[in-house]
Amino acid sequence: MRRKIVAGNWKMNGSRDLVEKLVGYVRSGVSSLDNGVETVIIPPALYVRDVKALAGDQLAVGVQNVACWESGAYTGEVSAGMAKDCGCRYALVGHSERRQLFAETDAAVAEKVAQLLSQGLVAIVCVGETLAEREAGQAEEVVSAQVRKGLAGVAGEGWQNVVVAYEPVWAIGTGKTATADDAQAMHQSIRRVLKDMGAPAEETSLLYGGSVKADNAAALFAQPDIDGGLIGGASLVEKDFVSICQAMPAGPES
Repeated sequence: MRRKIVAGNWKMNGSRDLVEKLVGYVRSGVSSLDNGVETVIIPPALYVRDVKALAGDQLAVGVQNVACWESGAYTGEVSAGMAKDCGCRYALVGHSERRQLFAETDAAVAEKVAQLLSQGLVAIVCVGETLAEREAGQAEEVVSAQVRKGLAGVAGEGWQNVVVAYEPVWAIGTGKTATADDAQAMHQSIRRVLKDMGAPAEETSLLYGGSVKADNAAALFAQPDIDGGLIGGASLVEKDFVSICQAMPAGPES
């Protein structure tokens, strides 16, 4: 059964004041929901323990990135084991900002996925095309390659801890959003790629990210192959984030 997930990626934003203001509100707001959504907060690593202390059983916590290595002389890096030790259940891998600003390759994504799975953590693997690639008709080709290369080392029970988040680069932080139909088409394509890779495609959760807001979440989440969202800016506004969680349709999991 596919999990319904709404994850808030704070990126390089936040403070202890924000943690205290937002986490309790979100925890209270989702505790009464009966739509089966799993709510995840992914703050900067320095605030993980603060968020975890306030999250209770209603919220899961994740990190925005992990190292390719288990441990060692890698100043500034955070290992998957450290994330687990601090109570994280999830981690982002291959976000477009990591790919574009820090030259993260598909090979590095695959190594990070392996680290997370070795610790029993859930990898939210981000994929997505640029505007130029979409306009050139290469969107599905680009995303397919990212999925295949980034998840090349996953096998067997490891697939249970893989979530794929489709985030068209041109829609991240721009206010532009793929239409529900366009997003559904890409999610359907990703599910076909996963099936071709031998993954349990119909059981793998696929999330949409890219300027998801309270007023467009319901239309996106209503699509048959979209199992939730990876939320950026709106996750920093407690009322908006709770509204997005509320937009997940009720009923059995996909």
